[in-house]
Amino acid sequence: MTTLFDGYRLGDLRLPNRVVMAPMTRVRAAAGGLATPSMAAHYAQRATAGLLVSEGVQPSLIGQSNPGTPGLHTEEQIAAWRPVTAAVHTNGGRIFAQIMHGGRVSHPDTTGLQPVGPSAVPAVGNVFTPNGPQPAPMPRALDTAEIPEHAHSYAAAARAAIDAGFDGVELHGANGYLISQFLSSNANLRTDRYGGPVANRIRFAVEAVSATVDAVGADRTGIRLSPGGTFWGVEETEVPELYAALLHELARLQVAYVHLEATADEEVLVGLRRAWPGTLIMNPVVPMGPKQADRAAADHWLGLGADLISFGRAFIANPDLVERLRNALPLAPVDEATFYEGGDAGYLTYPAYQYPA
Repeated sequence: MTTLFDGYRLGDLRLPNRVVMAPMTRVRAAAGGLATPSMAAHYAQRATAGLLVSEGVQPSLIGQSNPGTPGLHTEEQIAAWRPVTAAVHTNGGRIFAQIMHGGRVSHPDTTGLQPVGPSAVPAVGNVFTPNGPQPAPMPRALDTAEIPEHAHSYAAAARAAIDAGFDGVELHGANGYLISQFLSSNANLRTDRYGGPVANRIRFAVEAVSATVDAVGADRTGIRLSPGGTFWGVEETEVPELYAALLHELARLQVAYVHLEATADEEVLVGLRRAWPGTLIMNPVVPMGPKQADRAAADHWLGLGADLISFGRAFIANPDLVERLRNALPLAPVDEATFYEGGDAGYLTYPAYQYPA
């Protein structure tokens, strides 16, 4: 029987276990979207994971969603990431960069630019800005001719990530951000080749992944998806058909992995597992939902055919999460007040488990 602590081959990488640190926004970047020494220490502390996936990294200024997030679209940003990846590798780890284009989930106060999206439909809710939460603004609908530029921005950021020392990249196709907006049936009201039927709604995702595969190779390219998710007000019709069609195209491209979130019924997710012939990372709970991933949830999904299991909040408070899971040690609680407040508190201050003397 497969366990969390068995090794796994992911492309050219040999993972010592099947525990993945999920991408989590922590807004600790310096001005200009630069990675910092604290970020290097944070990821290095968690390098015992089979694979680390970084926080979402914007591929362009217009792709930035939140203030305080890092980028991979300038030479200075690439240079700032190199000590982070070096620290992870020195500690024996492996790390992919998650490339995240926010699309309509952004604000002019953050970027100085009007957000863009598939259609002129604003996200639901307040977005983070340097001046506090504000209602999501009206995005500008992308012209058909400029959509390939945004699809190729993922590939450009992927090349930058490899230059910065990352082992690969994960395209953020989930949680209501740009790829997810194109998959949506209410954020995407287009009538051209990028909107309407399933074959058109998956086109942007396929073009972004294809460009990234061409740029850095299929074995260095993954994608995260949230089937049926409703983050930022997105809705999706024909969910099983939509994602089956997308997975068919991703299989043709032979990407390194698909990373699914538990945003649909288990029956739907198991069907997608059967439809996907490659490596599957499963995030067994809804991100930021009421439940936190644990060993029982991980074992359940390994039994259903997942290859790797990603943990989010558990990794924030437990830098030694792999050891705690392996030895059935208690997990430290996370302080949600420090998620996005900046600084090292709640970022570098969680200790490893202290065994009794």
